[in-house]
Amino acid sequence: MVRFSFLLLCGCIGLSLNAQVLGSLDELADQEKQAWIHSLQHAQDRDFQNSADNRSDVRYCRMHWTVDPAVRYITGEVMTVFEPVEGVTSLDFDFSEALNMDSIVFHGQKLSFLRNGNILTVQFPVALPALLPDSLTFFYQGIPTSTGFGSFETNNHEGAPILWTLSEPYGAMEWWPCKQALNDKIDSVDLFITCPSSYKAAGNGVLRSETQAGGWTTAHWKHRFPIPAYLVAMAVTNYTVFSVPAVYNNDTTHIINYVYPEKLADAQIGVGENVDVMLLFNSLFGPYPFQSEKYGYAQFGWGGGMEHQTMSFVGNFGYDLLAHELAHQWFGDKITCGSWEDIWLNEGFATYLTGLCYNFLRPQYWDIYKADRINKSTAQPDGSVWVDDTTSVSRVFSSRLSYAKGSMLLHMLRWKMGDDAFFQAVRNYINDPALAFGYARTSHLKAHLEATYGQSLDGFFADWFYGQGYPSYDIKWSKTPDNLVKITIGQTPSHPSVSFFEMPVAFKLKNGTQDTTVVLDHTFSGQEFNIQLGFAPTELIFDPDLWLVSRNNLVQEVLSTGEPLPEVSIDLLPNPAHAQFLIRLKTTDNLSLRLSLWSADGKQVYTEQVNVSPGMNELPVTVGALPAGRYIVRLENQRWQVERPLLLH
Repeated sequence: MVRFSFLLLCGCIGLSLNAQVLGSLDELADQEKQAWIHSLQHAQDRDFQNSADNRSDVRYCRMHWTVDPAVRYITGEVMTVFEPVEGVTSLDFDFSEALNMDSIVFHGQKLSFLRNGNILTVQFPVALPALLPDSLTFFYQGIPTSTGFGSFETNNHEGAPILWTLSEPYGAMEWWPCKQALNDKIDSVDLFITCPSSYKAAGNGVLRSETQAGGWTTAHWKHRFPIPAYLVAMAVTNYTVFSVPAVYNNDTTHIINYVYPEKLADAQIGVGENVDVMLLFNSLFGPYPFQSEKYGYAQFGWGGGMEHQTMSFVGNFGYDLLAHELAHQWFGDKITCGSWEDIWLNEGFATYLTGLCYNFLRPQYWDIYKADRINKSTAQPDGSVWVDDTTSVSRVFSSRLSYAKGSMLLHMLRWKMGDDAFFQAVRNYINDPALAFGYARTSHLKAHLEATYGQSLDGFFADWFYGQGYPSYDIKWSKTPDNLVKITIGQTPSHPSVSFFEMPVAFKLKNGTQDTTVVLDHTFSGQEFNIQLGFAPTELIFDPDLWLVSRNNLVQEVLSTGEPLPEVSIDLLPNPAHAQFLIRLKTTDNLSLRLSLWSADGKQVYTEQVNVSPGMNELPVTVGALPAGRYIVRLENQRWQVERPLLLH
């Protein structure tokens, strides 16, 4: 579906700028949510779930709209070709009660119709047989209301009027008669958008013509792929148009862009960077689904973006936003979620694909992306990716759950399955002939994942899709003189809906010169593992590559008896020789210790005996001139040994 392309806007250099970008994600999501809250207050008792019945298959729509971006008004003529799936004497359509339906014409005759709120019931003079295509034409006009994210909006930029539509999820009926439930895509559409000749109109598909008459221009957009009602769109203003080619396997996708004249330079930079993103998605998931027509961006007056099929609407040309909306052309447009319960099939995928741009194209931001999504997912202890209440708009479009946690659910599947199986399964899903250019539910994706993985994922989806919350890990580890490492993994779920999150867990064991990563199959809390290493580790890092959604994790080195080791920290002190440092050691006992310093090649360069008391001890050490490099500080007695790395400059 749409959205505030919500990831870290890339291209940023420096920690402060990255922090600023990451902070903007929640701000965008909040704008999104507030738009919905405002629309709900405006509509009061409007039932957004109310929708036309599914007793017909809409095969084709030809829309004629006359609009002026300086005037909030629409005049429309929509011819709909439909095929009854059963014998019918009437059909329902979604159509806002705020608009006037002047007439409905069927076989040259005006039909009678009934209106009940936003449901328009068309009554036929005779019963129509099943499976025989027929058509009717709606003639209407009025001032559209605007719900959701702004289903029909007028505004201005630099003094120039602009009009745009954004129908997700229930707003298509605000400006044209349709069936907006997620059960029937229109097989193809033609859009004829008439506006004053000083403006240009952007729409779905391929621009076939622009004809002028009497100071007005009619743009004809032709789209020959199945499309849900909420992805049909138009935008009108004094656009500047430019095109950028994206060449992949000797095929060219034309990225055609309708932008504000004052933002042309920004757009050219952003779309130019977006070409590599399209090539990446092509290589990972198959060619751009609508390559035979075009892809493009139309700028509009909203802070985020909306993935209108073949023509995403965007408020700016940031790296993240363009990547997110482009990703939707595969996940959201080619395959659309079959229920708002499964919105993560749109938003989780688009959010994760934006992350994959960092993974494959800008790796310096990959860890930042993952850490931010994990932090966002675990900001509260409850919440499932599955939407349990589609009447709550803030719940459907939860940035924490549908976007962040949905994206990390995919990331954890990739970790559990391995790259080869995960990406093959997703390719099988997005290219499944039974799903492509139609609707899908989570069960369809799960079936493809299991078929490739060769194992059931029932437990995973029970925990991470339907279940709420996240795990907190309590890691205790110890080592013996012969480098046998014992790791005990405890886990506490944040929400009672999940008793235990079963996941493979990675640990990096390291010292100043060596490291290794082990992956442990964690199946119950308190599980113990023994790993024989060829070196003495001084540090254990939990989940070093950020595969898991978790929070409040504790890693503690202990004695073989389970007793905690003393806390040790080391600070360099100002000294021209760079070999003066301060050891802080906290213990509960009176101890006599051997303190030693070792070079990276295993040579001892300093040793002394020290006595410490219970509490915090400060041990200043002056060694003298030493070559720059990595050293190990070792504190030991007969019962234990603690090592910490020291880097001398």
